[in-house]
Amino acid sequence: MEKEKQLREHLVKLLHGGQAFRTREEILDGITLRDAGKKVGQLPYSLWQLLEHLRIAQHDILEFSRNPQYQSPEWPDGYWPQEIAPADQEAFENTLQAIAADMNAMVQLVQNPANDLFEPFAHGSGQTLLREAMLVAEHNAYHLGEIVVLRRLLQDWE
Repeated sequence: MEKEKQLREHLVKLLHGGQAFRTREEILDGITLRDAGKKVGQLPYSLWQLLEHLRIAQHDILEFSRNPQYQSPEWPDGYWPQEIAPADQEAFENTLQAIAADMNAMVQLVQNPANDLFEPFAHGSGQTLLREAMLVAEHNAYHLGEIVVLRRLLQDWE
């Protein structure tokens, strides 16, 4: 039981980030509406598109993990927004809030000892809560790294 508790604690730290790189909150802090819609050079995405992709993918993994009836978006088009920039400040803030809220919900799933980390989901093809939590952490880390690079190219990062 103690090892499982430790595993859950490690997963929560992994999900929050900040051990090998800055936290999500630090990386996203200070992005402006204006910069969110800028593209740089030959990069195929803006900050907004990365943020929306992060939100959509994280929500998809969360919902798959807690809702057997959930239907994922079509791959890949359903995971990437077409719009280069947010419609307005409210849309921008809603995305940032949704990313944080869904992360908190995933953390709660992982922290709840009633949720077996190792039991494959009946509605999946072998996926477990452990695998999905690690997938969220890995996917977020990848795209948060891209956000840092893009912010550097926009001269909005030290």
